[in-house]
Amino acid sequence: MTLFGEPVDAGDDQPAVGRPVDDPNAPLAVRMRPRTLDEVLGQHHLLGPGSPLRRLVEGDAPMSLILFGPPGTGKTTLAMIVSTATNRRFVTLSALSAGVKDVRAVIDTAKRTLEHGGRPTVLFIDEIHRFSKTQQDSLLAAVEARTITLVAATTENPYFSMVSPLLSRSLLLTLQTLTDDDISELVDRALGEERGLGGSVSLTDEARDHLLRMAGGDARRALTALEASAGAVLAEGSTEITLQVLETAVDTAAVRYDRDGDQHYDVISAFIKSIRGSDVDAALHYLARMIVAGEDPRFIARRLVVHASEDIGLADPTALLSATAAADAVALIGMPEARINLAQATIHLALAPKSNAVVTAIDSAIADVRAGQAGAVPPALRDGHYAGAKKLGHAQAYVYPHNLTEGVASQQYPPDELVGTDYYQPTQRGAERQISERLSKLRSLIRGWSGNR
Repeated sequence: MTLFGEPVDAGDDQPAVGRPVDDPNAPLAVRMRPRTLDEVLGQHHLLGPGSPLRRLVEGDAPMSLILFGPPGTGKTTLAMIVSTATNRRFVTLSALSAGVKDVRAVIDTAKRTLEHGGRPTVLFIDEIHRFSKTQQDSLLAAVEARTITLVAATTENPYFSMVSPLLSRSLLLTLQTLTDDDISELVDRALGEERGLGGSVSLTDEARDHLLRMAGGDARRALTALEASAGAVLAEGSTEITLQVLETAVDTAAVRYDRDGDQHYDVISAFIKSIRGSDVDAALHYLARMIVAGEDPRFIARRLVVHASEDIGLADPTALLSATAAADAVALIGMPEARINLAQATIHLALAPKSNAVVTAIDSAIADVRAGQAGAVPPALRDGHYAGAKKLGHAQAYVYPHNLTEGVASQQYPPDELVGTDYYQPTQRGAERQISERLSKLRSLIRGWSGNR
């Protein structure tokens, strides 16, 4: 972080970011910040024996890092651990307020410190995706020469938000959203440890479930809500955090929603049926219920992608594009911002003309194949690109459609058993009205050979 735009240089005995973790007046999220890699929750793919991050911390290797992941997954924590474990000067900048001048000041100080036999410098830049190309370029020479060890945090895909030369000079580590089990263990630590709440309050099961849903894999959000609730009950002379206390303290009502039970299936069913029924308002209501309850946004996005083809299809060919774009956005930026993308796709699909012709067509074709209607491929369509194919008559009578004025050849495509079978039956809704007219003409042209076989 920066104070009034100036870089913060952590002293020898002070943690790198914010107040010291043993300051009783520091926020709970700061006090509970892990001090070693072994205390870090989640991110097992980065912390196993021999992993790059563990080698960096334990081996004191001067390697620059890009930490990419959702909020509250431990990016700042890992940066601090790298600093303390490697015994280096730790300077922090926030891309929100720092400029090229601040970056150059840190680099100049780091260079002078090294020249006088001082400790190497770790520069932590939070939200580096907010740096302009010029600001990022100003780091290149220092990172290349290892004048500084850069540790940068970003919530946006660095392949889109960072310049390639800086990315290529750094090790990219992708952090994953914390699981409910990770957050639950963190809450237990905060409730029991002296640096946390020291056993002064307890948490009911209902309140814990709601806290985990609200956190959505964000450790900082969970601890902030827990601290606010603890303050509320202690002020009242009580020691138990109930669901009602938690709802009041964080101003977020609990939504009855079990991600592994009936509510999970009932709400997603109502969501899809509301879209299918073109009730955009009901669809948005159920989407909001899932978001507030902490449903996995990837699950919602997958259902939208399926629905776009199953219930809309070619009645609105852009529906699938909208749904897949929302799914990409969920993967790219995560929540809470991705709620907007999910809402846009939901509205698009709810308002789109509906058709189940695509799913009916493929299911009918599959049913025929399973029933044994999979006859021989017509000789004209068989592969003719091997020795002896011509003698067998393969591909000899094939008519190349591009050689024809209409671009459509009158010839047999399906096996004999399926000649004349119509699987795709477009509706008269949306774009399928025009498709239906064209399809009728195409079938007439293609099947014109049938009377002259």
